Amino acid sequence: MNQDMEHSINQATEKTPDQQPQQNGSEKMPGQPGMKKQPIWKRYGTFFILFAAALITGLILPDLGVSAFKNTIGSFQEMLSVLPPIFILLGLLDVWVDRATMMKYTGKGSGIKGVLIAFLLGSAAAGPLYAAFPFATVMLKKGSSLFNVLIFIGAWSTTKIPMLAFETASLGPTFAFFRLSLSLVGIPLIAFLTEKAIGKAGAEEINALNTDE
Repeated sequence: MNQDMEHSINQATEKTPDQQPQQNGSEKMPGQPGMKKQPIWKRYGTFFILFAAALITGLILPDLGVSAFKNTIGSFQEMLSVLPPIFILLGLLDVWVDRATMMKYTGKGSGIKGVLIAFLLGSAAAGPLYAAFPFATVMLKKGSSLFNVLIFIGAWSTTKIPMLAFETASLGPTFAFFRLSLSLVGIPLIAFLTEKAIGKAGAEEINALNTDE
């Protein structure tokens, strides 16, 4: 009789494969992005192709290859002089500004306030455009909306205060004023169209790439 009772208990507690919870690390929770990291050859395929093309060009046209190599070294030295302070500022931003604050002021629903803050952050920046992308990554991780991040990148590239000062001195205040006015209208328009072209799925993919540890 004890054996019959044990058999009944085992049948009652036994679960089918569909009912058994997955205990491995691949289980997806509702709303969790189901993305996997792309292999390195796919993520950096463009770089590898350009590197191979540069090597072939250098073998066929040595003079052009030497010139390209010197330009590459110069760009690399410029990056070494720009990126260290950029990464220090990124570390301070990551520590000093919490996610709730960033979402409140530049996240979805921040409205005109978020647009103005994105413009100010981009306009007050200094350095080449490629330095803006690490900042954009931190903003996305902190909860900024894609629209405001696109505005930040656009402002960094076209409305930086040092560039406006140089433009005013070189081309005159009238030209600088009209160019700035067009940028203030064009940047939000381009950000809006870009966000619509990327779509919801693309935005989720970008956020997943930037929140994946």
